[in-house]
This record gives sequence, structure tokens and C-alpha cells, in this order.
Amino acid sequence: MTPSEVPFSQAAENNKGPILQVLQQHCQAPGTLLEIGAGTGQHAAWLSAQLPHLQWQPSDIPDNLPAIHHWLSQTPNPAKPPLALDVTGEWPTGPFDYLFTANTFHIMAQSLVAHCIAEGCQRLSTTGLFLVYGPFNYDGQFTSDSNRQFEDWLKAADPQRGIRDKEWVEKEFARHGRQCLADHAMPANNRVLVFG
Repeated sequence: MTPSEVPFSQAAENNKGPILQVLQQHCQAPGTLLEIGAGTGQHAAWLSAQLPHLQWQPSDIPDNLPAIHHWLSQTPNPAKPPLALDVTGEWPTGPFDYLFTANTFHIMAQSLVAHCIAEGCQRLSTTGLFLVYGPFNYDGQFTSDSNRQFEDWLKAADPQRGIRDKEWVEKEFARHGRQCLADHAMPANNRVLVFG
């Protein structure tokens, strides 16, 4: 993979610091972490190096694995090699102490988000935490004009995409015995929701 071919997400570069602060708060105990939808691999490479007490396991669809491999090769304390994971397919057995996903719930169809929550919760240890980064609506309302515009852009690409309501996400987690323990405001009108 040549430098010009390496996928790069400016958003991932911008939000990695604030995300690290939340992970440092909630993921203090050593353990295993499954990242669902690692994307370019920038988060896996940088965050795993900052959190060496976590066994960071990135995952994504097969097409994205070469980029993740590249980013991991650039870090001194790499995460584990990425796993191929389609949320509708076979999942790693676990259990994991932490699950983390960034900017996936608005990309997946709502039925797939529900499936991801169900499968993830099954693979989470009893005391484990599931951390979700991204934009959310509250009481069916957008939190900013930029999120409203982002929703229009998402649905133009795929009508099944969209910003999820926090209350709906909470209900899905509650179906699997997990409740929202924390809700962190993040830059660019995003949040980190922590379930356990």
C-alpha cells in the first residue's frame, strides 16, 4: 500500500484526543477491548499505544483490513492484527472487558445497530463496558444544525442511514441488561455513551 493509497480520516485525527480522555476514565482496569468498525485503523493504532494495559482488538469488514494493518505497522505498541467482522456474520467469542465503536451507528441500518448491540452485549463480560462514539439525537431532536445537515447527507447516500435517538439506543441496550452509565459531550456535536 503506497502512501497515496492509505485511507486517512481527518475526523479520526481530530477526535482521538477527546476519545482517549473518556477511555482513560472508564477503561482503567487492564483487559481486552474489541473495536467494532475500526475504519482506517487510526484509532486502533494511536489509542492502543496510549493505553498499553488494554489488549486492543480492531475489527472491520475485510475491505478495510489492509488500511488497518498499515496504520498498526506505524505504531510502536500495536494493537492485535485486525479481525474480519461483519456484524451480521460470525463474531469473536470473547468475553471482552470493553467494546468500543466510533461513527458506526449512523452508518449501519437501524436493524443492524440493534443486531450489533445484541451480539456485542453477549460477548461482554458481566462487568464490562460498551462505549459508543458518534452523533445522537435527544427526544427525537437534532442537537445542532450541522447534525441536521449531516443527516440529510447520510440519507442521500443510503436512506437506511441516520443519526440514532439516544433513547432508542438505551432501550436496545436495556433489552440485554445494560444501562447507560455515562454520557460525555464531545467536540463537533458528538457524544460518547457508556453502557454497562
